[in-house]
Amino acid sequence: MREASVQSKPFVSPVGKFKNRTLRLFRVEKLFIYISLLVIGFLVVCAIVPQWIAPYPPTKMFSDQILQAPSIRHLFGTDYFGRDVFSLVIHGSRTSLLIGAAVVLVGGITGSLIGMISGYVGGVVDTICMRVIEVLQTIPGVLLALALAAALGASFTNLVIAISVSAIPTYARVMRGQIISVKNRPYILASKSIGTNNMTIFIKHVLPNSYSPLLVMASNGLGTAILTGAGLSFLGLGVVSDIPDWGFLLSQGRNYIAAGWWIATFPGLAIALFVLSVNIIGDSLRDYFDPKKRIV
Repeated sequence: MREASVQSKPFVSPVGKFKNRTLRLFRVEKLFIYISLLVIGFLVVCAIVPQWIAPYPPTKMFSDQILQAPSIRHLFGTDYFGRDVFSLVIHGSRTSLLIGAAVVLVGGITGSLIGMISGYVGGVVDTICMRVIEVLQTIPGVLLALALAAALGASFTNLVIAISVSAIPTYARVMRGQIISVKNRPYILASKSIGTNNMTIFIKHVLPNSYSPLLVMASNGLGTAILTGAGLSFLGLGVVSDIPDWGFLLSQGRNYIAAGWWIATFPGLAIALFVLSVNIIGDSLRDYFDPKKRIV
């Protein structure tokens, strides 16, 4: 009976085993992508309409429930003023996500324009642009953002400018490399040989074939911008408002770790979940736009 059962097992080739394992990994990856999209979607809804989700106004103080542990009434507990931490996290998502989106738009567009001009025009323009970018790259991004935020002062606009300037070099170099790669391809050279002007070639051929790395960088840059903004807010260089963002909530809760661990824990988890979800989406976009990694 044992020999018969052993012989009845179907033969699976190494190629078949590899294919099955790949399909299982692909299903798991898709599951993580769906979960990441749900997390991002939920936090975006929180940022747009926080009053629909938060059970209490963020400034409401329960003076008789100061530093209460998480419970049914207060899911994330209360802080040292008696404010509901869950409501603070929900309302604080608006400022944090706005910082990330604004940095991606300002830094991404500015850096991409510099990279496009530098890569397509070349020559002296390329040399000047890249020397400026290299000067910025000699300073670590977080340190550059910290110095600019400290010099400009604590406000939403200054924080976005500080983080955007630190993000420009990465966008510029990636876009420059992509433009140089595309403009030397045979179909671009063929268009030039038949007399097509440079602006038409750039708009119709070069630019449409160069945007995919920018999408991947923007998705990953969103998480990085929120993380940097939270770090600057943690140091007191963030947005000054009655409704603190996630970074400032962390800064406020660090002095109460022993008495109220939940004050800093839940804003930190919100940052970690959003950044992780955005990075997963960014990695999936990178694999989608890379034919060598795409699973058919």
